[in-house]
Amino acid sequence: MQKYIKLFTPPDNWKVPVIIVAGILFGLGAYAFHISKAPSYLLDDPKTCINCHIMAPEYSTWFHSSHREWTNCNDCHVPHNNVFNKYYFKAKDGLRHATLFTLRAEPEVIKIKEEGANAVQQNCVRCHSHLIVDAKLERNSPMHNQNRKDRKCWDCHRLTPHDRVRGLSTTPYSRVPLLDSPVPEWLNTMMKSEKNK
Repeated sequence: MQKYIKLFTPPDNWKVPVIIVAGILFGLGAYAFHISKAPSYLLDDPKTCINCHIMAPEYSTWFHSSHREWTNCNDCHVPHNNVFNKYYFKAKDGLRHATLFTLRAEPEVIKIKEEGANAVQQNCVRCHSHLIVDAKLERNSPMHNQNRKDRKCWDCHRLTPHDRVRGLSTTPYSRVPLLDSPVPEWLNTMMKSEKNK
């Protein structure tokens, strides 16, 4: 029995390599957390959406719409039925976006997924419920009541709030805020000196 116990006892020097590997993994994770600006995704600042350049047309068209005065991206695109569902949805959708962007698999034309479309529809109704039950609309358009139940709001309101975004080239002259480069200053300096040689 003594030989059996000695055979499966780990060596005494195992702690140092494990601590080094754990430190490296923790450091890489912390660096990825920092470089991806992960804490900004917990807030509701619309500039967070343009951490990824592919969202620039959506940001620009929202910024030049009337919705800018009243809403931000999360007001429309995230469920608001409870705080847990809101952050669960943000985390799930954000991880999908981050994975696509990291793997360079983002599409040229972004299309909303069914779950996201349902969240947007619920938020349209939540904010504009007073317009949906407007008696004047019922008199002027008898089909209004039926149409509002069978369709998504943007089936009729196609240009709200993102206009005709069909990809990065649809808003070529739109101005979006320039974000800070994630490249450290020392690396920029080194690359410039190499270029000048």
